[in-house]
Amino acid sequence: MAGSRGDNACIKCHSEHNGREFVPILWEVNVNEFDHRKAGYPLEGGHARLECKRCHSPEHMTPDSRKGIRVRDLRRTFLGLKRECATCHQDEHRGQVGVECGKCHTFTKWKDVSRFDHSTAKFPLTGSHSKTPCAKCHKEEPSADRAKPRVRYTGIPFVRCQDCHQDPHKGTLSANCGSCHNDLSWKSLRNVAQSFDHSKTKYPLVGKHLEVGCAKCHHGANFKVPVPHELCKTCHQDVHSGQFAALADKGECASCHKVEGWKPSTFTVAAHSRSAYPLAGKHAAVACDKCHRPAGKATQYKVKFQACLDCHTDVHKGQFAAAPHKNRCEDCHSAERFVPANFTLAQHRKTRFPLEGGHTAISCGDCHKILPDGRNVAAYQFPDIACETCHFDPHNGQFAERMRTASTKNGANGKAGCEACHIVRSWHDVPAFDHSTTRFDLTGAHRGVPCDQCHKATVASIGLKRVVYRETPRECSECHEDVHFSQFRALTGESKNCAACHETGLWRPARFDHDKARFKLGGAHKDVPCAGCHKLRKEIGGRLVLFYAPTPKECSDCHGSTIPN
Repeated sequence: MAGSRGDNACIKCHSEHNGREFVPILWEVNVNEFDHRKAGYPLEGGHARLECKRCHSPEHMTPDSRKGIRVRDLRRTFLGLKRECATCHQDEHRGQVGVECGKCHTFTKWKDVSRFDHSTAKFPLTGSHSKTPCAKCHKEEPSADRAKPRVRYTGIPFVRCQDCHQDPHKGTLSANCGSCHNDLSWKSLRNVAQSFDHSKTKYPLVGKHLEVGCAKCHHGANFKVPVPHELCKTCHQDVHSGQFAALADKGECASCHKVEGWKPSTFTVAAHSRSAYPLAGKHAAVACDKCHRPAGKATQYKVKFQACLDCHTDVHKGQFAAAPHKNRCEDCHSAERFVPANFTLAQHRKTRFPLEGGHTAISCGDCHKILPDGRNVAAYQFPDIACETCHFDPHNGQFAERMRTASTKNGANGKAGCEACHIVRSWHDVPAFDHSTTRFDLTGAHRGVPCDQCHKATVASIGLKRVVYRETPRECSECHEDVHFSQFRALTGESKNCAACHETGLWRPARFDHDKARFKLGGAHKDVPCAGCHKLRKEIGGRLVLFYAPTPKECSDCHGSTIPN
């Protein structure tokens, strides 16, 4: 023993010279700290947690291994064990898969069979089979010795799908399930055109029908039972709830829909023209669901259409509810467009306010404006159609009394308000105004003077112009310049009374009464022009003014001192 070399020295484990009865094996170590790798069998996983006696016990020793053991009490030895799992563990598989448990199981957990590669078996797992729990195929069965049931791992039939799966078609189709199905999913069929040629049947599949699962039509997967297919409603529910049942085709879906897709419908504008309500104008571009809306469980297709307000909101808020229109939108509008309206001038003449003159060129919106009552609706019914309903009074009340009283003088128009003076052809044209009814009758040259020459405008406080009519001056000097510079004050009593000499017809000749002057005209003097005697001119303010006084009164002042023979 002492002659051994290296790590193989026997003395590392055995002692000597202890007598013939001494057991030559002595583990002089703490069994709890023993490195089991020295025994040639490392403890892993669940084995590392076991007490020594769980394995090192007589019941785990085979008869062959006991022959070399000299210890009578086998409970005191660590010899006699083999490395095979069956030394300690019962073969749960009853010899079906051999004795090398480590090919499938680990020391950590018995149920962990991740080491097993099913692709090395006769039936490789693919598709949904790879996700199927083992127990679904490997089931328990009674053992030969009627002991604990064993799980079957070998000898399981797998050539046909029916070996494991029930035939839902009950033999009506081929036994080769793979012709239609795949192992990814039972409901996921292979291409129908490749698996089953439906075009050879009485009902070839086209459009969306190609995507429908067989079981949707072939209930109970019984393909021998004929499936009715003449009418769509045989398979499909009438989503229109019988609204088209009275039609000649009994409401057959194919009249408006295609198998390529339920939407959009094939019911065109041209087809709508054959209905009770042909689509025209803007209606032809309206989406179907704008009129045909859900009502309960079905979309309503039989809708009211006799009146525009059956679908449209009354934008006029009842202003045309009474006769003669009675809310008939078509009296003013058309399906081609809502704005502008087709309400003509001829139609407007039949209303309480016929359009004439300047009113014919006014756009509708200038009169029919949004009401200030918060309803956001344009006004079309006016309780008062007087001018001031639309127009403000540019005269600022100067003619308030006249506007309330109709003019009757000289057979005038007999109208009150603005029309007492103005006409609708033009505001500035006032042929109806009779100036003789005022305090200043127009005569002579005054008739040809434009109004604004006397009625001048002033700027009001808000920046608007105000034309003065009632406070217009009536005295000559208030409009005309005194060209005589008050020479006739003594004669007329006041310098402003031009009418003492002049008249409105013509400024010249004057109708001055020379008898009231200090030099009465008599004889040939009556025929002498005024300028023959009145020659005195003086410069005033840069201009020459003819002065009538003083004028010579003596004969010699005009005719000289020599008297002709």
